Amino acid sequence: MGSILIKNARIIDPSGELDRKGDIFLENGKIVSSGIECDNEADTVIDATGLVASPGLVDMHVHTREPGYTYKDDICSVSEAAAAGGVTTIVTMPNTDPVIDSKETIEFINEKASKALINVKIAASMTQNKENGKLTDFGKLKNAGAIAFSNDGVCLPDSNVLYEALKSASWYDVPILDHCEDASLSDGGIINDGIVSAALGVKGIKTTAESAGTARDLAIANSVDARIHICHVSTSSAIKYIGFAKKNGTKVTAETCPQYFMLNDELLLSQDADLRCNPPIRSEMDRRAVIRGIIDGTIDVIATDHAPHSAEEKSDFTSAPNGVLGLETSLAAGITGLVKHDYITLFKLIYMMSTVPAQILGINAGTLKAGAPADIVLFDLNEKWTVDAEKLHGRAKNTPFKGMELSGKVKYTICRGEIVYCDK
Repeated sequence: MGSILIKNARIIDPSGELDRKGDIFLENGKIVSSGIECDNEADTVIDATGLVASPGLVDMHVHTREPGYTYKDDICSVSEAAAAGGVTTIVTMPNTDPVIDSKETIEFINEKASKALINVKIAASMTQNKENGKLTDFGKLKNAGAIAFSNDGVCLPDSNVLYEALKSASWYDVPILDHCEDASLSDGGIINDGIVSAALGVKGIKTTAESAGTARDLAIANSVDARIHICHVSTSSAIKYIGFAKKNGTKVTAETCPQYFMLNDELLLSQDADLRCNPPIRSEMDRRAVIRGIIDGTIDVIATDHAPHSAEEKSDFTSAPNGVLGLETSLAAGITGLVKHDYITLFKLIYMMSTVPAQILGINAGTLKAGAPADIVLFDLNEKWTVDAEKLHGRAKNTPFKGMELSGKVKYTICRGEIVYCDK
């Protein structure tokens, strides 16, 4: 492992309140200095004139599909997409086969992750086999390497099970990454319930399903005084509940994803299954509410819910599984949809995509301070590019942004002091 000198970059490091032109020196996988002029000899010198250097992104909501569904993607192929998107740390979700509910499965994932280009962290299942029943052994799974717990894709219908899970999470000081949805209100819907679902004659998912699930889970978390992180927020009503809970002392953080602030459900008139996800892409009113939630701080994190599926699975609109890709486009989507419209600053975008998720997860990431892991993304803020699904990294191609022109192009991604992606 050698040394890298990054020269003349605009350095943005929210963890150190830094936004200035300068140099970064990396050696033996660590950051030695950041923000000051540096003339150290280095094995590799990168002239970053005109580029932004920031901490590598931390995506706390990713599906790698391994073990069990590697025909869709796997840990190593997903890591290639992450690197191309400037993401240096991901948290993989437990809806695998087998479910991540045992020490053995965590060890398997860690062995696979040792060959990945980026850092792979693990969210284990709250319940055994991800079913509404007996809790997993939080202490044993944390000791094996789990840094969070989730029943991703499933909102526990038994309130007492969630109550006990939150108590366990509080005891072991790990966050619950919570999918909030009242399944009885979703009732088999496939897109947002509204004018578009009616026009297409397909069953819709009510916004009430998300808001009711959110309200219940926030109330339970508040009663236990436990940390809870609300995943993929997509509705104005859920945002109101989260804002109210924050003001009243609930230990809640929340994330949204680019599809919820960039797109609205009118696009579903195309009947393109690559736009199908859960929660679904919502109305224009909800899209604007998500942006307001980002602006006012109700929403803390931008993640992706990156969910690879095969082309065959996504070939039919009504029968396709839910899920969209996001790792390779998330930074550009944030720049295009938020920064370029002056909704938030670039500094805040990096804060939401790197520093804050690292803080929530309690990991050493999201910073350019001396001594930190050398995980860095270099990108051109103004370079425009068109999303070509066939050129994306990883096996899956189900991006909702295909054909869109985005601003912000990743030029280099450095992880653990090694260049893992270079846009040539």
